Amino acid sequence: MSAEQERLPDASEQERRPDASEALSATGADNAPGALDLDKLFAARLHAARVRPYLATALFALHTVESRRVPTMAVDRHWRCYVSPAFVDRTPVEELAGVWVHEVSHLLRDHHGRSDRVARERGLTGPGERLRMNIAADCEINDDVFGDGLVPPEDVVDPAFLRLPEGQLMEEYLTWFRLGPLTQSMSWLDCGSGADGLEREWDLGPDGARGLSEQERDAVRFRVAQGITGRPGHASKGWRRWAEEAFHPPQPWRELLGAAIRSAASGPGAGADYTYGRPSRRSASVPGAVLPSLRRRPPRVSVIIDTSGSVSDAELGSAILEVAAISRAVGGRRDLVSVLPCDAAARVVHPLCRGEGIPLMGGGGTDLRTGFAKALRSRPRPDVVVVLTDGQTPWPDTRPACRTVVGLFPRQPGAWDNEDDPDYVPDSPPSWARVVEIG
Repeated sequence: MSAEQERLPDASEQERRPDASEALSATGADNAPGALDLDKLFAARLHAARVRPYLATALFALHTVESRRVPTMAVDRHWRCYVSPAFVDRTPVEELAGVWVHEVSHLLRDHHGRSDRVARERGLTGPGERLRMNIAADCEINDDVFGDGLVPPEDVVDPAFLRLPEGQLMEEYLTWFRLGPLTQSMSWLDCGSGADGLEREWDLGPDGARGLSEQERDAVRFRVAQGITGRPGHASKGWRRWAEEAFHPPQPWRELLGAAIRSAASGPGAGADYTYGRPSRRSASVPGAVLPSLRRRPPRVSVIIDTSGSVSDAELGSAILEVAAISRAVGGRRDLVSVLPCDAAARVVHPLCRGEGIPLMGGGGTDLRTGFAKALRSRPRPDVVVVLTDGQTPWPDTRPACRTVVGLFPRQPGAWDNEDDPDYVPDSPPSWARVVEIG
């Protein structure tokens, strides 16, 4: 990472170096009617960097491109910012500064990559769904980006306008609204392929001028995350959360864990229930009777975390990150995920509201059978049980009524803690559990 950072110019160097739009100015294009007002645009960027200093590296890493096909300002995934001259002319500098911060936020938070993943996982296709992703991404950014020197632009999209709660992620907002009367006025919205992943006709593409490589983009994100964590009092809660996740990027085992959970949740019987809201088509064959139909509902997941003395503090911290990954694997529905700390005795079942609020009590021996029993007795019953453990535990003799996924913390041979038997090796997880090695 440090080598990539060395190749990135600092803010002062990028101010002196002309970008694509400044190259037009050098040829006299700035004297043409309707030319982009670079002085105003860059004054707004400088104001944004002054009021949000932790974003300065990202703001000056963006390369501006004049485009009359862009409604306002838009970004692509290669860190180019396409700017409409007419939009710059009619927008005050204070509002332009807010737009700079908004657009670079899409790139820092990887909304294009996340939109692509959501589209694949949920089968979302078409410009309408991409517009919905753009709106959801805007809600994630705009709930706390303005104020303290940044003026919100006209017609800003925020969760309150859609009657949604603040402080959520794009994936969660996507599950809570559809295109309809409240979003009719947002049809003009277009933050570019950097916001929703869908290529635009004005995009210069991966081979175009002045785009950042993948390594350079990661280096910018790392620098911004360093600035936020180094002076946490200067950043909003949303940015602090982003910086924490930037230092703990998704790992291959998390993808495997998420895939295992989705597979378990989509199996026969998981998340299935009967409803009379839509009668079964078979009712026609039984005159005088109304038969319920079978419907799918989001699966409920119970996460059992091993808090025994053999699990380190670092592994418990990793378990919290895995819980966050699990909530994303089921579509961001935190209300359907519960957490149960367990060592030799099962503790209190906690609904997942925020990871840092879960008390991981324990420190004794290990018997996760008590955790299984308590999770299966909870109401409503879970469709999937996820166990995060080092494996040093007895397992239930019988298969639970729901599907089970086991995430195993790594242990070297001979590293098991058993003073009475130095050759002790714990039993492997049962064959009816899907096992994923963590780390």
